[in-house]
Amino acid sequence: MTSKKSEEQHLVVEFKTTSQNRNRVKELLQEFIGPAREESGCLYYDLYQRSDDPNTFIILDGWQNEAAVVGHGEHPNVKRVLEPLLPLLVSPPSINVNTRISD
Repeated sequence: MTSKKSEEQHLVVEFKTTSQNRNRVKELLQEFIGPAREESGCLYYDLYQRSDDPNTFIILDGWQNEAAVVGHGEHPNVKRVLEPLLPLLVSPPSINVNTRISD
């Protein structure tokens, strides 16, 4: 699948948890990575932990277009991981979708 850079979608997804749940949340978030990177349209998919707040994790992921983002959200692995993950968070994940404007 090829696409224009202007069609790319880059997501910043933030997950906040507590100290007690930090390790389990980290384990669950890591379960997203391998399958997501193999999905059609995935440009990159990386997990980070905030340096100033170890209870906050961030996934930065890039997709060729909006259809790839929608497909990712419907992937069975996403649903499988979210089920045990969401109760461990202090608030719903924050999802920011960004469109590439540079070359």
